[in-house]
Amino acid sequence: MQEEVEMRTVTMAFHASKFSGRVMKNGIAKLLHAMHGKLTVPHGKQSVRQLARQNQGMTNIEIDDPDIHAFERIARKYGVDFAVKRAKSDETKYLVFFKARDADALTAAFQEYTDRRVRQAEHPSLMEILNEMKEKAARTAPTRKAERERTR
Repeated sequence: MQEEVEMRTVTMAFHASKFSGRVMKNGIAKLLHAMHGKLTVPHGKQSVRQLARQNQGMTNIEIDDPDIHAFERIARKYGVDFAVKRAKSDETKYLVFFKARDADALTAAFQEYTDRRVRQAEHPSLMEILNEMKEKAARTAPTRKAERERTR
């Protein structure tokens, strides 16, 4: 109970040659700005330290995919508070830390991420198709030299 009282008590000291309403207004504005910075809790992607400071328990999963940014976009979409850290053992592995209470949301996000990766693996990229078409056209098209010889 006493901690709540201490948390709500604020002492302000003004240093001014002439105390006016404007000085008081500016002082209160600065106080509110400083308090707002301390009271905000980060959401979405954050550092492991920020996530640990929230004291809500952390768990982690390991992702072997080098394209971690695709997972980050999906996790933000689901509103998961998470932190990504590269594993020291392997540079292609990442550890994704998240709050224990976000486990259900992260499961849904991870399911969507794996579905997208599977769909992406099933369909070839447009660049691959374009390169195959170029190679095929180069093999089937007669060369200019051969065309000149035919017309002579």
